[in-house]
Amino acid sequence: MTDHHPHGPTADAAHHHAPLRTPEHTAAVERALAALDLDTKVRLLSGQDMWTLPAVPAIGLRSLVMSDGPVGVRGQEWNAQDPSVALPGPTALAATWDPELARRAGHLLAQEARRKGVHVLLAPTVNLHRSPLGGRHFECYAEDPLLTGEIGAGYVRGVQEGGVGASVKHFVGNDAETDRLTVDNRIAPRPLRELYLAPFEHIVASARPWAVMTAYNQVNGATMTEHRALVQGVLRGEWGFDGCTVSDWTAARDTVRALRGGLDLAMPGPRTVYGAPLAEAVRRGAVDESEVDDAVRRVLLLAARTGCLDGVPAAVSPDEVPRGIDGRSVAREIARRGCVLLRNEPVDGARRALPLDAAALRRVAVIGTAAREARVLGGGSATVFPEAVVSPLEGLRAALPDDVEIAFAAGADPRSRVPHAREGFTLRARYLAADGQLLAETAQPDGRVQVLGRFPEGVTRENLRAVELTGGFTPRHTGRHTLAVAGTGELRLTVGGAVLFDGRCAPQGGDPFEGFLHPAEQRVAAQLTAGEQVEVTLRFVPDGADRGEGPAALTFALGHRAPDTDAEAEIGAAVRAAAGADVAIVVVGTTEETESEGADRADLRLPGRQDELVRRVAAANPHTVVVVNSGSPVELPWREQVPAVLLSWFPGQEGGAALADVLLGAHEPGGRLPTTWPARLDDAPVTTVTPTDGQLDYAEGVFIGYRGWQRSTAAPAYPFGHGLGYTDWEYESLDTTPDSVRVRVRNAGDRPGREVIQIYLAPTADAAPDAPERPARWLAGFAVVEAGPGESTEAEIPLPDRAFAVRDAEDDGWHRVKGVYLVEAARSVEDRRLTAEVTVG
Repeated sequence: MTDHHPHGPTADAAHHHAPLRTPEHTAAVERALAALDLDTKVRLLSGQDMWTLPAVPAIGLRSLVMSDGPVGVRGQEWNAQDPSVALPGPTALAATWDPELARRAGHLLAQEARRKGVHVLLAPTVNLHRSPLGGRHFECYAEDPLLTGEIGAGYVRGVQEGGVGASVKHFVGNDAETDRLTVDNRIAPRPLRELYLAPFEHIVASARPWAVMTAYNQVNGATMTEHRALVQGVLRGEWGFDGCTVSDWTAARDTVRALRGGLDLAMPGPRTVYGAPLAEAVRRGAVDESEVDDAVRRVLLLAARTGCLDGVPAAVSPDEVPRGIDGRSVAREIARRGCVLLRNEPVDGARRALPLDAAALRRVAVIGTAAREARVLGGGSATVFPEAVVSPLEGLRAALPDDVEIAFAAGADPRSRVPHAREGFTLRARYLAADGQLLAETAQPDGRVQVLGRFPEGVTRENLRAVELTGGFTPRHTGRHTLAVAGTGELRLTVGGAVLFDGRCAPQGGDPFEGFLHPAEQRVAAQLTAGEQVEVTLRFVPDGADRGEGPAALTFALGHRAPDTDAEAEIGAAVRAAAGADVAIVVVGTTEETESEGADRADLRLPGRQDELVRRVAAANPHTVVVVNSGSPVELPWREQVPAVLLSWFPGQEGGAALADVLLGAHEPGGRLPTTWPARLDDAPVTTVTPTDGQLDYAEGVFIGYRGWQRSTAAPAYPFGHGLGYTDWEYESLDTTPDSVRVRVRNAGDRPGREVIQIYLAPTADAAPDAPERPARWLAGFAVVEAGPGESTEAEIPLPDRAFAVRDAEDDGWHRVKGVYLVEAARSVEDRRLTAEVTVG
């Protein structure tokens, strides 16, 4: 019998975690506070720049540094000169259903943060998958609040055990991107408590985060940076959160309402609603200085916990933090453990399509743009720059024997934007003053120049006038090349001495980050000759450069696409490669244009001609394995036409190596779906993410995700919790009490395996007839178990009181609903193996 890891709302009690505030912290905070005048206090409540808080040497306060996560630690620079380990995306981590693995991910990220001088990681994101159209779902965990809370708690625990603060976000209701700065999400008390607040509540109770980030959006008429009822009343009052609240970047809008609402830190700086405006509000009597003191205490406590305040030890001793963690190894393990095998049928009546038998292979076709140019993480603030990326093609080449021929074909390029210039380019970025003086120069791995938080040494917002991306390009092909420029400001592109573009680009829409995340693109053509190098220079003058204003932030890009190849010919080449191969591995997926922060998705279709590519390859080779490289659900209309479908999510920098591990059977795919995958978007319970007259009504109540699917006549493509392995499991016994469940399972296959035992509760007709409407069933707990061939193992999983309770519609507390419940041990919400009854009095 092997160890198991049970998870439910009360299963965390046995875990140790970073300590609560100590008397030493309290005393140090009070000493520091007593030495501050009003102007210094209010300065501490604003960032001094994009990522840092001001230092106050007189009280031994050093500058505290924050950084975006959640898959890596960017640090104060956002460019390839300062690389970061890139872990798989949050949906991949959630697909492991393993909070202990999330905790280990947190340990690694804390190690990365310490290496980069970061004290607080702006992660994890624990908003829910309300609708599959949510553009940032790859950065969230699941459609279920229990699974989200458990994975999030493991992550927070790991980060903070490493001596680094975690800022859980986005509190609350930031479940879509459309009009996210202004939307008023109308959420009734019951779904607000049972679904959207639940992960935050669980994390506060079990992992004690040092910070929480308040969201851009409004909830029921109040913006979250000013939401006194939810921040002061619920987060601090009911749950006892003693940490610091920080605004999402630029979200704070009103000085007095933000302070009264419970916002401690307004980011980024230096100009925010706090600082001088807050001092003025105190002096005219609009707020009391004691209210400022409360916020400053919490900022100083965060500084003390992270080791930024002299005279008191950090919450975690430097001697106690986990060290020596191999980032590549952790990234690879999460990637393979998160892979979800959606389908695995026999090929031509023989063995199942996966795992592949390397000894029997002579020729393998690898097809798809994403197989060669891997998309390993989602777009937006989750982006980091890894030192190296293993693509699926590279991973398979490294893992397969030398005598196996690998034939690659791009098949169908799904990208609508021109990719960043890379192959054949040798580029550097030159930062220039108004008089043309060179301020700094950096090498560029590709055509994207990006800064957010800190310019290269010698460059400031005041002295910078322009940036030139310059170097040589040696084409591989003769013909009409497509070049693209993107950015917000003035751009001039010169190729071989000829000016091809000279004009201004600007984004559309009111989101201030739109120009940064999705800069406007303009395309030009250039007739070039293979092997003949040309000089290329893209000069960029950012908006506001002549005024020297704003934070250290800029982004612009040079894109390149080789002479147009015939799309039909590309697919034809892929079909020919597949027809002559023992197996065809097709990698399909979303693009940064279709799945990124800042915009919701318009549909769930794979972009471009990828669906057609899969169908035609499958018709040419019955042994076709499709790998889906997306962060959230996509429609798979061909899924019954191929024997195997494997979901890799956004798999991080080691994704290709992990994919080879799984395809060739060195490891089994360990993942289970953390969110339901629809067959068609129209079947999903919630498809509305666009506000009407500024409001978005969460009219579905508690019926999101599988809770909503259970009321539908439509069946999803793959249900919540679904995932296949390379062995078979028999569920042998289920014993239950009102407090816990004991499940015994046996590995009935011929190889070691890992199983995720899922426990669902289903009210019966004997449950209280006057109970509010509830889902047909809901997740109450889960456990990850391992066993060798023929071995049995047991898991004991708690059944907490909350699993039987509902929140009163008038929001006056939790009410345990009495009656008889079915307790179901399951492999997914639709694959329920054993059932018992429990009576709740």
